[in-house]
Parts: sequence; structure tokens; C-alpha cells
Amino acid sequence: MTGSDTQDRPRRPRLDGGLELVLFVGLQGSGKSSFYRASFARTHALVSKDLFPNNRDRGRRQRRLIEEAFGAGRSVVLDNTNPTPEDRAAPIALAREHGARVVGYAFDTDVPTALERNRRREGKARVPDVAIHVTAARLRLPTPEEGFDALFTVRLTEAGVFEVTPTS
Repeated sequence: MTGSDTQDRPRRPRLDGGLELVLFVGLQGSGKSSFYRASFARTHALVSKDLFPNNRDRGRRQRRLIEEAFGAGRSVVLDNTNPTPEDRAAPIALAREHGARVVGYAFDTDVPTALERNRRREGKARVPDVAIHVTAARLRLPTPEEGFDALFTVRLTEAGVFEVTPTS
């Protein structure tokens, strides 16, 4: 089976029935939300701070939504930029409290590409350019030492295909 064959098939739930927390790490405009829709929408609940921008305590709401999904037996994708180990620590700890496997997907996108993709967005989906620059300055790639069970790198090709490779 070629890599493109697996790209078109929906992601299957974990065979052991266990919970999973998937953390996306990457710049705005790197394809994180599109990757969620293509790979996880059928099997994982979506939690994204972008979906509740007017909430005073977005971290508390994020925690509550993850806990609710885990309580209902659903795995979760955390679709935020998650640029630093500090940003990732609380969700990883929460996943561990629930016995969930933790998987990270780092989106390999340079700033000019992210800016260009962002310019094609409309409405609230478009962020100010400075937000991308700030995230890029803070971005630290995830490591197994943070508590990840598996790490992958995701690249969105010019043809619009996601290439996913294990991070070594």
C-alpha cells in the first residue's frame, strides 16, 4: 500500500479501545485543522481554543472539554498551536490522569508559507501576521521527554497532500 492510499482512508480508532490525546504543534496556517478533518474527525473529539475565543479562562474550558470527552470514552485532538513544552504540559498531564496515550504531530511549515496560507483565510479564521511571527519565535518542537508516546512530523505538499513521518 502506498502512502497516498493511506491518506485517503479514515483513521481507525485504537484497537485496544484506549483513550488517546493528540496534540498538534505548529504555526497558524500550517494545515492543522485541515489535517484534523482529513485524519481524525470521525474518531476524535475536537478541542480548539479557536472555537471559544470570548471565554475568560480558555485553559479551564479546554481542560473541561477534554475531561468530558474522556469521560464519554472519546479520544481527543487538541488543535492549538501548542508552541512550547509549557503549553503542552497541562494537557499531557491530564491525559496521563485519564490513562490516555499521548501522540504529537508537529507541522513543518515555514513562516512565509504560513503567512501566505493565512492570507487566503477569511473572517475570524485569519489571524494577524504578527501572531504567526510570535508563534514562530516561541515554537519548540515536541520531544519524547515531555511525555509523548509517539511523535510525527506533518508536511502539507504543494499538491495538498499531507505527508506524515515518524519523528526520530
